[in-house]
Amino acid sequence: MKRLLFLLLGTAVLLGGCTGAGPRKTPLRLLYWNIQNGMWDGQDDDYGRFVTWVKQQEPDVCVWCEAQPIYKNGTADKLDDLAEWRKDEPLLAFWKELAARYGHEYISLSGHRDNYPQVVTSRYPIEEVERIIGNGADSVVSHGALWARVQLADKPVNIVTLHTWPLKWFMGIDYSQIEESSAAHGGDFYRALEMQYICEHTILKAEDPDNEYWMMMGDFNSISIQDNWVYEYEPDDTRFLVHDYILGKTPYHDIIAERHPGAFFTSTGGRRRIDYVYTTKALRDCVQDARILTDSYTQPVRDSLNISNFYHPSDHRPILVDYAF
Repeated sequence: MKRLLFLLLGTAVLLGGCTGAGPRKTPLRLLYWNIQNGMWDGQDDDYGRFVTWVKQQEPDVCVWCEAQPIYKNGTADKLDDLAEWRKDEPLLAFWKELAARYGHEYISLSGHRDNYPQVVTSRYPIEEVERIIGNGADSVVSHGALWARVQLADKPVNIVTLHTWPLKWFMGIDYSQIEESSAAHGGDFYRALEMQYICEHTILKAEDPDNEYWMMMGDFNSISIQDNWVYEYEPDDTRFLVHDYILGKTPYHDIIAERHPGAFFTSTGGRRRIDYVYTTKALRDCVQDARILTDSYTQPVRDSLNISNFYHPSDHRPILVDYAF
């Protein structure tokens, strides 16, 4: 029965059960997406398909994960000026121009230690509270994170973006220890440490989080026990550590899981939900709709030449959430 339900749900997604956004009905529409290497797929048409699709969704706030261009068009060859792209100025200039094409004036860039930052674009002014990378010995944040705010309705909306460590081993270990660390699930434990750090520097600073508007989203590179009816792992599997921490130690709610009980929607090109939007209770109660979007544009398609496991347009699927205050 579980397998049949999973197949039926997957078919519903492919046939339009979770398709593009409908007409605007709400005061805030959030669009989150890991766009894979700065929308590598969009270089060949100057991001025309990407911009057209985003405009069709009519988002008020966008959060783009992997927001920096890294590779040359159609290849896995790194850009000649990659070191320049890692600086704030060229990346902000790139997004200011690109976001203007879909109607967003305001830009905020996450902290970033490498080539994988997040960018927030918005119709509304953005207050940049903290760009998070850690300091000194506590620098456990792998790619970087961001705490930003936009002012809507009667309260500020806190936006936390992140992209956790993607590999099987513990970050920062010696190359000779990779095999041993992977066997000991070092990557799972590292992501849990990273998640705790980010929450301690954002949501856990809130005085009254249940009555404040908070949302946290990103590529968590980890799965949730709430989907274990699909995965069928042991409940204490280390792959659940990140979301066990969030669900057990923070006031956040998993919006997709709560809006679609008993349903499973992958957020990748495979069968894994690793992208999430979390909100506190006050903001959860404002959610009108929440979907992982799969349509003729966002359906991940493996590159025909199998270039470095790249997909078109991305190896992830976007998430859209409508809030009605």
